[in-house]
Amino acid sequence: MDTEFWHHKWREGDIAFHEGAPNALLQTHLPRLGLATGSRIFLPLCGKTRDIAWLLAQGYRVAGAELSQLAIRQLFSELGLTPDVKETGALAHYRAEHIDIFVGDIFALNAQALEPVQAIYDRAALVALPADIRRRYSAHLAAITAAAPQLLVTLAYDPAQLDGPPFSIDGPEVQRQYQGIYQITELARKAVPGGLKGKAEAVEIAWHLQPGR
Repeated sequence: MDTEFWHHKWREGDIAFHEGAPNALLQTHLPRLGLATGSRIFLPLCGKTRDIAWLLAQGYRVAGAELSQLAIRQLFSELGLTPDVKETGALAHYRAEHIDIFVGDIFALNAQALEPVQAIYDRAALVALPADIRRRYSAHLAAITAAAPQLLVTLAYDPAQLDGPPFSIDGPEVQRQYQGIYQITELARKAVPGGLKGKAEAVEIAWHLQPGR
């Protein structure tokens, strides 16, 4: 993963991937995970997503991992929270009530530092990673979360029309990454208005990943 690519995006404010509102598929399909109020949900490569404010407002606790410290400073500012910040190994741990964000390389995050989570919500991570890193990521994610149930949101489009990231992740690719770890169910597809970056027709797909073969 080209870390400087993402640092440059945040420095320059080139963050078209950042949605200005909570994700519609999240709001519709999170109940499929059957989570109790107060459950802790992990968001890998979370940026400053508005989904975090929405999850907190629903009574959930949030944990996240993000490469960019700038993104997380903006996140806490927009949430109106002043975090306590400490070093946790190679990561910076930003903490406030009901929220823990680990800043740095997600592969440096371990289960002990993360602590137990009851679910994963991945809208930004799998689609951001090139093919040669995805298998390492999916195995690492399952390891640090004890293969917690997952709501996964991906994008699918014709890769000949557009270079990622975000990369096109269709059903066979989800199976390649998670078969043997999860039972995989496609929940819904939603057209991306105006296409992806205005260049390619695309659909957003919600997946329910349940532990077990």
